[in-house]
Amino acid sequence: MYLSRMFLNPQRRGTRKLLASPEAMHAAVLSAFPPNSELVSEAGRVLWRVDREGHSLALYVVSPEKPSFEHLQQQAGWENQESWAIRDYGPVLDGISVGKRFRFRLAANPVKSVHNPQTGKSKRLAHVTAAQQRSWLLDRADVMGVRLLPADFSRTVSDDANNEDLAVSVTGREVMKFRRNGRMITIARAQFDGIVEVTDADKFRQILTHGIGKAKGYGCGLLTVAPMSSNRN
Repeated sequence: MYLSRMFLNPQRRGTRKLLASPEAMHAAVLSAFPPNSELVSEAGRVLWRVDREGHSLALYVVSPEKPSFEHLQQQAGWENQESWAIRDYGPVLDGISVGKRFRFRLAANPVKSVHNPQTGKSKRLAHVTAAQQRSWLLDRADVMGVRLLPADFSRTVSDDANNEDLAVSVTGREVMKFRRNGRMITIARAQFDGIVEVTDADKFRQILTHGIGKAKGYGCGLLTVAPMSSNRN
């Protein structure tokens, strides 16, 4: 697996076109891989996310094969300066173990399935408030193989900790609308930042390499981590 980061030039017309359409960005990300590449495998799949920090735009990509961003550089980067870095994700994944703590960022599509008793079918509806979106993530802690820590994570973690005290925040929200095959697609995207402690290393690695939630092809589902400077201190 590989983790890549590419800075995008916000002044380029190509960048603005890509940001306006998750489908166009998805196609641009896939163009970084040769035809017949194995983009979904047991090891992981292609996931991507665009982070906005002030005037900075950074595209993050996790992939089972090593990408090449020359084409995207021409479209949305700087003409005379390579703006990407690619690293082997293996050491990060291998270093995950129970009890380790990480700062994380996740872009996700928090949705719920609502059953219609009249039709017998279920419809997918987006969580639209920050509180709903935060609860969606908290409900998935076990699936992710983590425990969300209190904001004051130096104190003892308890299973009955108040959810309001947990160190996880919705730090970005947007509703993306674009056309696909003549249909209007709407995706509610939420960005989460917080601190977790690993409770199941295999589950956590699965989330890092395969993503979480829906709309993975449209910039959702990618969780990235940075190790805490110390654990259990």
